[in-house]
Amino acid sequence: MTASAYLAATTRGIKTFAGDVGEGFFEITHNTLALLGIVVVVAAALLGTRADLRAEGEQRLTEWLTARKVAAMGITPELGAIDRATAANPSQLPREQANVALWISKKYRVAPEPVAALVAEAYNIGRANKLDPTLILAVMAIESSFNPFAQSPVGAQGLMQVMTQIHSDKYEHFGGQYAAFDPKTNMRVGVKVLHEYISRAGSVEGGLKWYVGAANLPTDGGYADKVMAEHGRLAQVARGKSVPLNDNSPALRAAATPAPAPASTAAPVKVAALS
Repeated sequence: MTASAYLAATTRGIKTFAGDVGEGFFEITHNTLALLGIVVVVAAALLGTRADLRAEGEQRLTEWLTARKVAAMGITPELGAIDRATAANPSQLPREQANVALWISKKYRVAPEPVAALVAEAYNIGRANKLDPTLILAVMAIESSFNPFAQSPVGAQGLMQVMTQIHSDKYEHFGGQYAAFDPKTNMRVGVKVLHEYISRAGSVEGGLKWYVGAANLPTDGGYADKVMAEHGRLAQVARGKSVPLNDNSPALRAAATPAPAPASTAAPVKVAALS
């Protein structure tokens, strides 16, 4: 056999071998993919008829993905945490509310986003209870300086420093006494108490005296004056007036004093101090 003939035979042998290997690989791959497809179809059909298996699979997948995220981030993610946040964009509030929110944020050195949510809530609650929202905010300012976790030596708690033990019945509608530290819940309970006291006393200032627990005392220690002065400043801010943050003048007080609320026929009772 000549060299050229030997080379040609060798080339044909290599081509035949390569073809056989390729055909075998195709058969194996094709059969494997077909088997995999059958497994997928059967699994999908089974999961479609077994809700319990589907739920378990989803749970395991979620746990696996969460574990991967925790390993990568070093913290446990919780996408629903945003639902617990008391915050809003001040720029999305009506101009009056935005003015008040930004002024409070600067004066009391609190973030504008949670203040914006509190201001919006004060306007909603005030409208429902026929109370000036800037009065509600003024009470919060004097009572807690907008600290939702504040507590007084006598047990008044939250933004509006409501005596949680005394008004525990009101918190039952919100899940219990710990709701005193939820800003919006504390506001709703506090406004309810304030509204009752204003109606009982027949005036805003009289109601504030009840609110601070000085109903049967000769003086409230200047509490009502402080609230009404801050109420006046906030009312001016709401109207677009420029009010310095360090303005402690009582001159604005009279301009924002609301009309007295109708007197209630209920007999006055002694109230424990609220702050």
